[in-house]
Amino acid sequence: MAQSVRLADDDFSAVSGARVLIVEARYYADIADELLRGAREVLEAAEAEIEVVTVPGALEIGQAIAIALEDGLDVDAVVALGTVIRGETSHYDIVAGESARALVELALDYVVPIGNGILTVENAEQAWARARVTGDNKGGFAARAALALVALRRQIADKVED
Repeated sequence: MAQSVRLADDDFSAVSGARVLIVEARYYADIADELLRGAREVLEAAEAEIEVVTVPGALEIGQAIAIALEDGLDVDAVVALGTVIRGETSHYDIVAGESARALVELALDYVVPIGNGILTVENAEQAWARARVTGDNKGGFAARAALALVALRRQIADKVED
């Protein structure tokens, strides 16, 4: 029978001590602070070791992750945080699509869990609704998603060892 991996809201024992890299885009600094706050709260509750790297914008997130992984940074998971707000040109579509594509490619190429906390929204109001720790808390959600994959990896490793 298949088992599901679910992290209870208050039980992070399956991922205790996980090494997690957070890469945050600072283009919208106030929103970035709130996303980081949400991610940190979840990771600290999991007793994860956290390293934070900042980059200018969402397009640089994938590049920073690639540099860290290629240079041998030893992490169990990555959390990507940023905000892309639609403007008057098609630049939004490029940044939103390419930043998401980069995360998927990196996750598959390096077989590393990556929680995607890059908001792609129409306006600042939507960004705040998603970023607020007391709202949708997408920073926390991205951290939790990454940790769920760490738990899955550990669960599979335990089965393989048995």
